[in-house]
Amino acid sequence: MPGYDTHIRTLRLGDHDYRIRSLVDLQQFADPDHNAQRLGISSAQWSLFGHVWPAGRLLAEAMATHDVAGKRVLELGCGLGLASLVLRHRGADVVASDYHPLAEAFLSYNAALNDMPAVPYRTLRWDTPNETLGRFDLIIGSDILYERDHAVRLSALLPRHAHSVSEVLITDPGRGNSAPFTRALTTQGYVLAEQRCRMNADDLPPYRGRLLSYSRTAAAHARSAT
Repeated sequence: MPGYDTHIRTLRLGDHDYRIRSLVDLQQFADPDHNAQRLGISSAQWSLFGHVWPAGRLLAEAMATHDVAGKRVLELGCGLGLASLVLRHRGADVVASDYHPLAEAFLSYNAALNDMPAVPYRTLRWDTPNETLGRFDLIIGSDILYERDHAVRLSALLPRHAHSVSEVLITDPGRGNSAPFTRALTTQGYVLAEQRCRMNADDLPPYRGRLLSYSRTAAAHARSAT
């Protein structure tokens, strides 16, 4: 027994049904080899990767129709990797990343549940350079600005992994930490387009959720580098 309980749900993402294995609740925890502890993941944080969160679902739905033709895509903090699974289903060139010790196993299991090839996965800590990962045309993430310091860490990561012409797309449930991230990306030449989004059935306009799309042209990148 793995020490935690899971269940399988069917989710409609875009125009396709996906079977997703997730943890049954937020009380699940298992770290027999202390891998999570060594990574700084507390027992309270441990289960967060293994749930279908509204922001993750919103990102997956966005990826069901987003233009990804000819683009290399990186998902940051993928958790269950809903968006990466949708992109894999569409045949996109996608790499999922996280640093939770079980993220890769859940992602691989869910790909198999949906009769698709495994999604390429890389362990990635945002504060640790990984020169082997390469660069991407589109970098995505759901609710990855949930701590105050994440804006600094993520904005420092992007120059290592984003092409000069690139897009960064993040779903934010309205935690209030996106402003410093937007300021940092502005200095890197990105322009923000923001869309308000319903995060759940109880949301009323103006919706608290946002789809943040940052885009950069080659000229803007050159200006920011001078």
